Amino acid sequence: MIALADCNNFYASCERVFRPSLNGKPVVVLSNNDGCVIARSNEAKALGIKMGEPAFKSRYIFEKYDVHIFSTNFVLYGDFSNRVMSILSSNVPEIEVYSIDEAFLNLEGIPNKKQFSLELREKVLKWTGIPLSIGVAPTKVLSKMANSMAKNKSENNICILEHVDSINRHLKEFSISNIWGIGWQLTKKLNSMGIYNAYQLTEKSDLWIQKQMAITGLRLVKELRGEPCLELEDKWRRKKSITTSRTFAHGIDNIRDLSKALTTYASICAAKLRKENSCAKSIYIMLATDTSRPGHKSCKIINLNTPTNDSLEIISHCTEALRNIYNSNYIYKRVGVIVSDIVPQSKVQLTVFDKTDDIEKRQHLMQAIDIMNHKYGRLRVRFAVNGYSPRWHPHQEHLSPCYTTRISDLMRIKG
Repeated sequence: MIALADCNNFYASCERVFRPSLNGKPVVVLSNNDGCVIARSNEAKALGIKMGEPAFKSRYIFEKYDVHIFSTNFVLYGDFSNRVMSILSSNVPEIEVYSIDEAFLNLEGIPNKKQFSLELREKVLKWTGIPLSIGVAPTKVLSKMANSMAKNKSENNICILEHVDSINRHLKEFSISNIWGIGWQLTKKLNSMGIYNAYQLTEKSDLWIQKQMAITGLRLVKELRGEPCLELEDKWRRKKSITTSRTFAHGIDNIRDLSKALTTYASICAAKLRKENSCAKSIYIMLATDTSRPGHKSCKIINLNTPTNDSLEIISHCTEALRNIYNSNYIYKRVGVIVSDIVPQSKVQLTVFDKTDDIEKRQHLMQAIDIMNHKYGRLRVRFAVNGYSPRWHPHQEHLSPCYTTRISDLMRIKG
């Protein structure tokens, strides 16, 4: 049996942990630059606030119903995610972390699945303050469906789909559009063929399904029938690329501030590479003006002779590329850095022109910087070229403190 543990309204729940007075009140979390709604509490959903809607369109609702608004605090959310996943992994034989707030759990050998799920949910809530919904079923796709049932049709946020009759009954109630892996285009196509719920899909022949939905669709339908086709991926997989990109609160009209932002994002990419013991052979930088009106976009690809995770080297290449594509006639609103062609650091092949002594010294320097930044906070130790300019920082008017990762933000209890 497979369980899907999913944090309820995760971003909003993280904000409530240190402000319990917000329980039962509408809460929304906004995207970068406080642009769009990316998370809502159940109370906010009930008010009709839509996911992805620009915040200014809901301003009237925010004011009328005293909606509590927060800017995205990914440092806080990431730390809570690590805590939740650590608890889950210590209680099951196998886990696949699917996203920041979801994980598939292998419940093999656990006799009473419902009691175990209830106790696990209680433990996570007690230790972190984050509420969970848990759906248990024979396959990953069915556990996704069970999790949806747990959120919407269960008092204790637990749903166990174990017997065929129970599974078929729920399949008949489950819309095609809600099945994991079926998008709106395929939903429209299946609806035109008279298929509206998951049970109707499972009744079709394998030949028909493969013809209409390809081999991936056939695997999905077999999972709906209770036949496991998707294994848990418990092994860590190296990323194919790493991106750091931001939209500025205000446009930038000079290369100096643009360079500070670009080199900062390059430093972040390099640090992420080192954390995974990886190196990149390609660097892609992009600049863009405001997308809300006719604008301009420039990009540059840098192919390296030797893969690297050295911040100074990546910064140097990005700075040179910026000088080549920067246009003083434009005001830029967005900058991004992508490192790709990623390989393990242990398998990097040096060229005859690489100096091993210099590389080793730089590796020690990067390691020292990473240790300091891990201890005192990201980019506390930075390069002079990174600078520090609030002008290119995202607009975060409603940012909450980093309660769990920054000493200065620790809550203080007054005696």
